Formats: sequence, C-alpha cells, structure tokens
Amino acid sequence: MEAVQRSGRAVRRSPAIYGVLAALAFAAAEAQREPFDAWLAQFRAEALAGGVSERTVSAALDGLEPLEQVIERDRNQPEFRLDFATYLSRVVSERRVEQGRRVLEEHRALLEDVGRRYGMPPELLTAVWGVESNFGETQGDFPIVQALATLAWEGRRGAMFRRELLHALRILDGGHVELERMKGSWAGAMGQLQFMPSTFVDYAKDGDGDGRKDIWGSAADALESAASFMASQWRPGLRWGRQVRLPDGFDRALAGLETRKPLAEWQRLGVRLPDGSALPSADVSASLILPEEGAGEPAFLVYQNYRALLRWNRSHFFALAVGHLADRIAGAPPLVASGR
Repeated sequence: MEAVQRSGRAVRRSPAIYGVLAALAFAAAEAQREPFDAWLAQFRAEALAGGVSERTVSAALDGLEPLEQVIERDRNQPEFRLDFATYLSRVVSERRVEQGRRVLEEHRALLEDVGRRYGMPPELLTAVWGVESNFGETQGDFPIVQALATLAWEGRRGAMFRRELLHALRILDGGHVELERMKGSWAGAMGQLQFMPSTFVDYAKDGDGDGRKDIWGSAADALESAASFMASQWRPGLRWGRQVRLPDGFDRALAGLETRKPLAEWQRLGVRLPDGSALPSADVSASLILPEEGAGEPAFLVYQNYRALLRWNRSHFFALAVGHLADRIAGAPPLVASGR
C-alpha cells in the first residue's frame, strides 16, 4: 500500500479507497464527455481532412457504437501481479518450448532468411512470435476500429488512441487488411506480433511480396515486420543476456538498466555463471536485472539486445521470458533454481 504523509505521520490508504477515488474520477470524466455521435462526427471530419478516403471512412465509421466491454477492460485492469517464477512457468512452459521448436523447423527457411537479412537469431524471432500471439494462434478478437474509437472517445488516454485510430484507417485505406479481419486486443494491438497501428505504419513490411503488409494472415509479413521493428537497436552476434549467480552480500543497488559495467567489472564484483564458473571474457557492457524486487536471485546480466526486446513491452518479466524462450528453443536448459 502507498504511504501518504499527512500532518507529519504516515497514513496508509486501503485498496477500497483507491477504488472509490477511481470511480469518482470516471464519473467526473463521464459528466464532461460529449456524446459518442458528436465525437465521431468530429473524428470523421479529421480523418477525411487527413487524406483517408470517403469509402474507407464510411465503411469503418458508419453506424459505429462504443464497445462497453472495452471500457470495462480499460477501467478494471487487474491490480494483482504474478511473481516471476509463476509468470515464467506460464509464458515459457514446456509445451510452448516444444511448440516453438516445431514452429522453428516448420518455418526454418523463412526465419533464417529474415534473421540473416536483419541480423537476428531465428529462435529469437520465433520466441517473440510465441509470446505475443502463441505463434499466430491467439491474436485477439476485438474489432480494432471499434475498440480504438471507444478508447479515444472515453478520454482517459484519448489523444493517444485518437492518433492510433487515424493510423488504423490509413492501414485500411492502403488495402493491407479488410475491415472484418482487422482484429486484435481490446487496447488496439494487432496481428501475429501485436503491433499498434502506429508501429505498423512505421515498421510493417511486405515479406511475401504480394503488395500488402498482412500481419494477421501472413507469417512472412509478420516476422519481417518484427525484425524491422527491432533492427534499429539490435546488435547482430550479441546475446540478449544470461542468468548469473550473485555472491553473498552483493549490493543489490547495482541492479537496473541505469547501471552498465563491463563483464570484467561484474566478474571482479563476484558475479559468476550459474555453475560458479567465470563470466565470458568478451569486451561488452552489461546491466544487472533482478526481476523479483528485494531478492537476489534469479539474477541476469543483460546486454544491448535486451533493450531491443523491451521495445515490445516495457516489462522485465516480458523481456526475460522472450530471451529465455529463445534460449530454450535453441536447446538451452531451464533456469537454475535459486539457492544452488
């Protein structure tokens, strides 16, 4: 719970108070919000002025209504947080590891071609694909235009979602996907790699050469788009990171992406590989990540490519899971349990 200073002493607010405050904030926002039809008329004019065709605007926006389920999801996102071990067991399950290995073999020619051109390991692309959409099987079934329009009108993050909605209409206008196939998460992430529309506009690629960037139905388009997205920060030939063991009494204040040290310096501080052997002698800098706050292990030294993974999701749990899944797909063993 959050401690709030009042009259010189700490007062702790209960979760129930936060719920009441959130409800009051939403009620105030609703009281000030214009009717959806009026908002939609204004957005329609903006889209047309922004160069979207009348045909696309009419097809996408005529008769559109807000989705109550999207509003409920946005207002009631779960507050609980899985611990890292539970999260990892769900995201990097043995079933997903085996499926990832099968998918890598099935699409090896494509993954190796994309990986070679963008400098990325095929197993890393496979892992991102697996974590984001279970290799294309779970892309979300919310209609993207309707979901984004609901979030843009609702107002909590209206300006951001309004921009995303305009990008979505431009994607439709470009003929990359039909309106009925433009589906994804309730928050607007789309396709096999869960791109937001703005990410699609900046990075999506036509991997199969058919003139469209179909990240929903084409594995070639989805995977090349993923590589395009990460390429600006990815260093070919460098790992994402690795699990390490910390010595007794290690200063956990050194953890975090803000601190970078050469591997030789981490070695001097007593950091070792999980089996107790020395760190590699490579001349690279690394940061120490401790995914469990207040705990010393599991611990990871991560490199520049870890930061590229964080572009997908600013979560250490997510990035560590993707990196570990890639290692497992390539044949590496599970993490070493803490305390060994």
